[in-house]
Amino acid sequence: MTATLVAKGLSGGYAARTLFDSLDLTVAPGDVIGVVGVNGAGKSTLLRLLAGVDEPLAGTVSLAPTDAFVGWLPQEHERIAGETVAAYIARRTGSAEATEAMDAAAAALGDPDAGDAAADRYSTALDRWLAAGAADLEDRIPAVLADLGLETGTDDDGVGPDSLMTALSGGQAARVGLAALLLSRFDIVLLDEPTNDLDLDGLDRLEGFVRGLRGGVVLVSHDREFLARSVTSVLELDLAQSSNRLFGGGYDSFLEEREIARQHKRDAYEDYASTKADLVSRARTQREWSSQGVRNTMKKAPDNDKIRRKAASESSEKQAQKVRQMESRIARLDEVEEPRKEWQLEFTIGSAPRSSAVVATLSDATFTQGDFTLGPVSLQVDGGDRIGITGPNGAGKSTLLRALLGKQAPTTGTASLGSSVAVGEVDQARAAFTGDQSLAAAFEAIVPEYTTADVRTLLAKFGLKADHVGRPASALSPGERTRAGLALLQARGVNVLVLDEPTNHLDLVAIEQLEQALESYDGTLLLVTHDRRMLETVRLDRQWHVDAGRVTER
Repeated sequence: MTATLVAKGLSGGYAARTLFDSLDLTVAPGDVIGVVGVNGAGKSTLLRLLAGVDEPLAGTVSLAPTDAFVGWLPQEHERIAGETVAAYIARRTGSAEATEAMDAAAAALGDPDAGDAAADRYSTALDRWLAAGAADLEDRIPAVLADLGLETGTDDDGVGPDSLMTALSGGQAARVGLAALLLSRFDIVLLDEPTNDLDLDGLDRLEGFVRGLRGGVVLVSHDREFLARSVTSVLELDLAQSSNRLFGGGYDSFLEEREIARQHKRDAYEDYASTKADLVSRARTQREWSSQGVRNTMKKAPDNDKIRRKAASESSEKQAQKVRQMESRIARLDEVEEPRKEWQLEFTIGSAPRSSAVVATLSDATFTQGDFTLGPVSLQVDGGDRIGITGPNGAGKSTLLRALLGKQAPTTGTASLGSSVAVGEVDQARAAFTGDQSLAAAFEAIVPEYTTADVRTLLAKFGLKADHVGRPASALSPGERTRAGLALLQARGVNVLVLDEPTNHLDLVAIEQLEQALESYDGTLLLVTHDRRMLETVRLDRQWHVDAGRVTER
């Protein structure tokens, strides 16, 4: 079905805070609209409104036809206990809900007193069940799982429809999430951070899926390359300016057009401010001349010199008239509001004294974890090396990091860590801030030399303010935990920096700030990322590729 979604005068927010208002958006077949903005600007809120999950503060959302199948795929950070892969996919594709509705309608149809209303309800539910692809979903799941590299056997080693989601690794869960998207049959698709945790192969498949859709798509993503390859237009939610604007063209075109628009706003304000300042200065000068002229005339003129008094009065009136003219010109100026400066994550990475010349060494080492083995591998990391590490999910990248940092003992071979190594790490799970302690208490426990006031001041620079620091660390969003981890890098001196998927859950501005901080950092760097633009932007002198437990240098 071809469908169109139309939002008019939409306002969204929570409590007493409005995040965006007067938003107009049309999503037609073939449109791929990327929504961008800083964390907290209302991107996920907008998707919830478009999906009909929440009610807007103002405005309307309409569908044509009204029974179009809108699929909203939010970010999911926790897996439901007891949920199988098949049940997860059925829920994410809308098939489970459609099946429940059809079963309920079928039960009502069996009531002899139900009448035509029950028949109409069943017919509607059946149409939705068929449209959701629920009829053959069970048959389609194994092939898609296999195509994504997930074994579909029924033994303990396989990942099949009956496998529990809680038993899967992070990489496997990401691929099952992609499978749910590939198996969906929505008329309009709403995607919230679909690129998180996907490897390069998964990103290629996701891009192909999005480009191949006939229906409209609205997606939120911080992956710049994915946006550049996928979207046809960009909706920016500008929290600093309290505005929203739709830019036609792709993502790179949006960046250029936005910068031009921002420069025009800055130029317009500077012209206005300069003109106003000039007029105010001239008016002030005219007043001073008028006052000074009258005083001088009164001093020089005898008490009975009526002619000079009259001349002074006329001169004073002329000066006053000029002042009024200046004030009138100031009042007639079209006021231009000063562009408000966006909050930016500006930080540096704290440095420690240099480590030993050799940071870490692995010699013919293997590392076994469950059924997975990394190695044998022989590697050496020297002080000052800047190494980019890539590879598919589940290939052993995180295991390699643990091995290099001495966090996992080798099964065979040897591993050694150099002296004077001060490691700063943002791990994939953001594990430093996951407990029940408040954020402030957890932070102070790691850097006890910081006072409570120092901790709060530093966290505030990373956008973590009074309403964040008192919350349990586990209650923070992944993006907030990531920013706390980056704040920790600034607080502690490090000479070996380890970043495992650092861009996950960071907004575009913060990602760019991180890249700038990495440029000025001169210690050893181990960077694991699937962010293709970060790999191009950050200065690296070595590239390691990990695949199926083997490490090769490129």
